[in-house]
Amino acid sequence: MHPKSAKKRLFPTAREDAHAADLKVDSPQSRSASYRLAYLDDDLMLRDELRPVRLQLELLKAELVQHEMGIESTVVVFGSGRIPDPETAVAELVAAKARLKGGKSDPQLKKRLRRAQRDVKRSRYYEEARRLAGLISINSSRDRLVVVTGGGRGIMEAANRGAHESGCQSIGLNIVLPFEQAPNRFITPELSFQFHYFGIRKMHFLLRAKSLVFFPGGYGTLDELFETLTLIQTGKIKPIPVLLFGRKFWEKIIDFDALVEEGNISAADVDIFTYVETAEEAWEIIARFEGPA
Repeated sequence: MHPKSAKKRLFPTAREDAHAADLKVDSPQSRSASYRLAYLDDDLMLRDELRPVRLQLELLKAELVQHEMGIESTVVVFGSGRIPDPETAVAELVAAKARLKGGKSDPQLKKRLRRAQRDVKRSRYYEEARRLAGLISINSSRDRLVVVTGGGRGIMEAANRGAHESGCQSIGLNIVLPFEQAPNRFITPELSFQFHYFGIRKMHFLLRAKSLVFFPGGYGTLDELFETLTLIQTGKIKPIPVLLFGRKFWEKIIDFDALVEEGNISAADVDIFTYVETAEEAWEIIARFEGPA
């Protein structure tokens, strides 16, 4: 706060009152839950009736931090948290082969070997996400295009890592889940957020987005993809590049042509997105849409 504005303040700040409340005289009345300042009362804030307030706070917190850090434009990278980096994938394949030597008839060991072989092939997506984030970061003026991910492992880690290795900041929007998880170590600490509400997290993915890149993924990635396609199709957001990385994967799991043939979407709706195969191809589309710095 500017010193001049502080002099003109008539009322104490919330922080000042919170400090003053700690100086209360101990008594049955002051120990009562009803005596707590409302904004310091966890029991109150966690009540079901306060959900609208929590929704607003969750939206506002990340908004204030990004505004204060000057972040105006982002590129969002989605993808599976189960796609490993190449080094990990190769190490697991070597280990799987070694285990199978001692139990060649064990179906579980054979299954692990097949999974390890598949992950070695899929790990190329990790490297592409890493390289793409690097291209976005080093080719943008400071804070012009900031990489955003869901904050987890796999493709998300790769994108945050690419930005980090380029000496640039990146954002992670993590979500509270029933099982243990943590934000990946490549997110800029000041831009590592945690959300309770999926809906608010979704809004923050899109509020500053200038492009969205979808690597192969599962339910979460598909959820974000179809929501984005629907928002653009219905005109709820302006068209921006939506890039699907790995045409073979996407055409295998989603038959967009069948949706057109059935009359459930129009032929023009397929033009909302573009298939890409390399980080350079994706960056070229993003840069062309953004125009000169």
